[in-house]
Amino acid sequence: MTEQEPSICEQKVYERIFRTHYEAVTRYIYFKCGDIQQAEDIVQNVFVKLWKLCSSVSFSKVKAYLYRAANNAFLNEKEHEKIVLKHLKKVSNPVDHENPEYLMQMEEFHEKLKNAIASLPQKEREVYLLSRVEKKTYAEIAEITGLGVKAIERRMSKALLQLRDVLGKELKFK
Repeated sequence: MTEQEPSICEQKVYERIFRTHYEAVTRYIYFKCGDIQQAEDIVQNVFVKLWKLCSSVSFSKVKAYLYRAANNAFLNEKEHEKIVLKHLKKVSNPVDHENPEYLMQMEEFHEKLKNAIASLPQKEREVYLLSRVEKKTYAEIAEITGLGVKAIERRMSKALLQLRDVLGKELKFK
């Protein structure tokens, strides 16, 4: 007789999942955004969504679901922030007293970096962010995503090659 996995729709199971994963997923998003309140809001919304979708998420995949859903929610917020910032730049032109040329170069590079990371295929971007932002090992990333370590290595390699192709000129020191 095969053992059935616990149902996420049972309150005790759901609460155990929350206690087990809330802090780590919140830290993961905090490292991405640098704002603890924003990270907590995103993760709380993900857990609300998990409760609503409890019957469609398997217990064995819940950890990967939480990280992926939180990451997607974060990326959606960032996209929204870009639109708001673009609108604000049209409305007001803030004055900064630092070297304008340096600020312009840094802003251009930062935008290129964000665009380069955003342009990575979703699978490579996920592995890259887990490794470089969350500081997860390949084995931990493999566990989160449900893939093998070799697959994680291949995805990371592809991500780094693509980033080097896009940003290579800006990364060279003179």
